[in-house]
Amino acid sequence: MEDSSVFLLCLTASSGVPLFCRSKGSSRQLTFSVIGSLNGVHMFANNQDVLLTSTRMENSRVLWRTFHDSINLIVMSCESNTSDLSLSKLLENVFSAMVLMIGLDDLMNIKNVERLKKDLRACYKLIDSFLTESEKMADLTQCVDCIIAHDVAILQESLDGFTQAAESDFGCLLAGGKVVVATEKWWRLASQDVMLLCWLVASLSSHSSRDYPVYLPQGSPTVPHRLLTFQLVPGVDVCILCGPAPSLQKVESELVERFWKPVFDPVKCCLRVQVRSFPASVPLHHGIVGLLLINRDLNKSLYTVQAHPIEDMQRSEMKYILEQRRAALRSFYTLAMSRYFQPDHHDEKNPQYEESFPMGFSHQAHQCYTVSSSHKCYAVKTELHLLFLLFKPDVPTFGMRAIANKTAPVFTKDFPF
Repeated sequence: MEDSSVFLLCLTASSGVPLFCRSKGSSRQLTFSVIGSLNGVHMFANNQDVLLTSTRMENSRVLWRTFHDSINLIVMSCESNTSDLSLSKLLENVFSAMVLMIGLDDLMNIKNVERLKKDLRACYKLIDSFLTESEKMADLTQCVDCIIAHDVAILQESLDGFTQAAESDFGCLLAGGKVVVATEKWWRLASQDVMLLCWLVASLSSHSSRDYPVYLPQGSPTVPHRLLTFQLVPGVDVCILCGPAPSLQKVESELVERFWKPVFDPVKCCLRVQVRSFPASVPLHHGIVGLLLINRDLNKSLYTVQAHPIEDMQRSEMKYILEQRRAALRSFYTLAMSRYFQPDHHDEKNPQYEESFPMGFSHQAHQCYTVSSSHKCYAVKTELHLLFLLFKPDVPTFGMRAIANKTAPVFTKDFPF
């Protein structure tokens, strides 16, 4: 297998019948004998009252996860920078995507395997988007990717009026799949539900309007809602969750132009901000090349690996550089969250993929850093925020803490997030 290949398998838990297999970075599919072996060792362990969750081989890593005693998901990754934590999040996202598209009832009570296989095809595009490299971090953090835009108050007023006129309390404005503004009740939805809805819209082909039936994995896994989306400009969509009324045609013909044409310029400005996630006027130290800021209370995040808009984006190697930065920041986040920053609460139903803090230390870490030849990283944990910074390698190691402590107030006082 290729060094960057990832294979995702979905099977029925009771009989081990394959439902689908998706892959990344490989032109070959797994043979039926390999699929049977991966599922068979898991079933054998279960029969011996052993919970098999993961294993590590010379050049690959495998995770198993059973959902509702009905669906088995298996992921095998040959990527060198992968981890149990990131693969566990992948499996959670994949099953939630299945619930989002076809509902929990059909997954828990499988009556016709061939019918289920056919229905699951609707999930492929969303599932594949979790396997491929992304410019967002919500799949890993389970927080909602957001941006700080200009004229937020004007956009919020337009969204509130538009959503109310459409007979809904749940609406948001997305730029590049990131939330610009949202209604109060939209933020009351489970963060994973909001993340999946945003990810779904970003994964779909560009279209002027959509009427999509969706289930909310946390809030409403068995009763569908309608997700209406309207493209205001390419890359910017307004979305609402609603019931049987109103019709898509009514909202598109009567409400979209009425509420969004007067704010056309602020809407277009969202596109210029979405790559960096915050305006160019937000000051950052010149040594910072990547940033991830998480609001722990609201489950929102800001993320960028293009911290300085003056960077020459025409250079042929820039695409490779940005991919390196994304991989480095994701790897550092995974390291910090699995080894140093312990979660505030544990989910007893799901296995935890956390490494024990080194023996001899009884306290919890609030800051950590790593140093390599290509970059340096620093993280700060506060009561309300998590801040992860990616630095150029020439930034002095002793100076990272001071830079981080000056960066945090920028987003808590000057540009509140």
